Amino acid sequence: MNVLELTKKLISMPSVSKDTNADVNQVLEDILSSAGFEIERKTYEDENGVLKANFVAKLGPGTGGLAFCSHSDTVPGQEEQWPAFDPEIKEGLLYGRGSCDMKGPLAATVIAATQIDPSELKKPIYIVVTSDEETGLTGAKFLSEVSDVLKRDRPEHGIIAEPTSMVPVYSHKGFATVNVTAHGRAAHTSTGLGESATLKIAPFMADMTKLDAEMKSDPMYQNDAFTPPTNGFNMIINDYGTPFNVSASKTTVGLCFRAMPDAGTEEILAHIQERADVYGLDVDVELVDSLYCPPTADIVTTSLELTGVEEAETVPYGTDGVFLQNVIGNLVILGPGDIKVAHTIEEHVPLTELYQAVDVYKGLIKQLCM
Repeated sequence: MNVLELTKKLISMPSVSKDTNADVNQVLEDILSSAGFEIERKTYEDENGVLKANFVAKLGPGTGGLAFCSHSDTVPGQEEQWPAFDPEIKEGLLYGRGSCDMKGPLAATVIAATQIDPSELKKPIYIVVTSDEETGLTGAKFLSEVSDVLKRDRPEHGIIAEPTSMVPVYSHKGFATVNVTAHGRAAHTSTGLGESATLKIAPFMADMTKLDAEMKSDPMYQNDAFTPPTNGFNMIINDYGTPFNVSASKTTVGLCFRAMPDAGTEEILAHIQERADVYGLDVDVELVDSLYCPPTADIVTTSLELTGVEEAETVPYGTDGVFLQNVIGNLVILGPGDIKVAHTIEEHVPLTELYQAVDVYKGLIKQLCM
């Protein structure tokens, strides 16, 4: 089976995030098992009781080595507008849901890895496949916590095979969400007996507008390696459906921004906490840090050499790498296809890039594991 045949097969097996990805993963596991890979399978049921499958496949001796990381779920097909799950080739492009995000790149990693002679490996190669990437990176978080193989062997290098038009990417933004809550006392506004949580939190919101302006003007909170260099700070408010004539008993302000390396993330969170404390507000923080690989790392320089690209780039979107970097060393994002057509009607991947990916991935294995 070649990369085109496998990609078409995977596209024809719908694995939208709301449904199970177990059937697709089983096809991949069977191929890898036949090639001599050992399979570590980890599953869970999502909040709707749907089975979600994840696995780590390993080939070769020892620890360290190189991991290829992908997800097997996709966004919905919107099949009423195009034949999303019927792969079709037109003018050198393969169309279908997941063609670039990311069943095509995933197929390229599998084909590359199965074309390697195991007896020539000095370090292992891994195929890592996760679920629910499109709905919150849930599978990657789960697998990074429960995979005995990844925690024991800790691959030294990794490729996140998301579509980058075969340009190596060394960093992407993370994200931080902060929920800040005020508590008041509900009462009919005509009585004057209530305490509005919304009015209580309003001064804090004014402080956040000042912080937003500061982050857009102060280089301390920016990173020029990214486009845009700012962190996309946003604020929303929720009074839990309180009507006009009732004082809100609870109001939550939601803040979010995209964390970047060397861009004041800790300082931002500390400032938010300090202003919330001033007004007696409750704070709940979730930080998923950015992905960063030193541009001088072997996985970056080797990827540049094999692709013929002069300089690695950054991207503003996130990947499974934010969690997998906890169990895998230096990670680079590198895959066929353009992120601009991911999730769109008539998603596609250039056949030339699909075949190039196989050659580049094989080259990485030869230089880093053989």
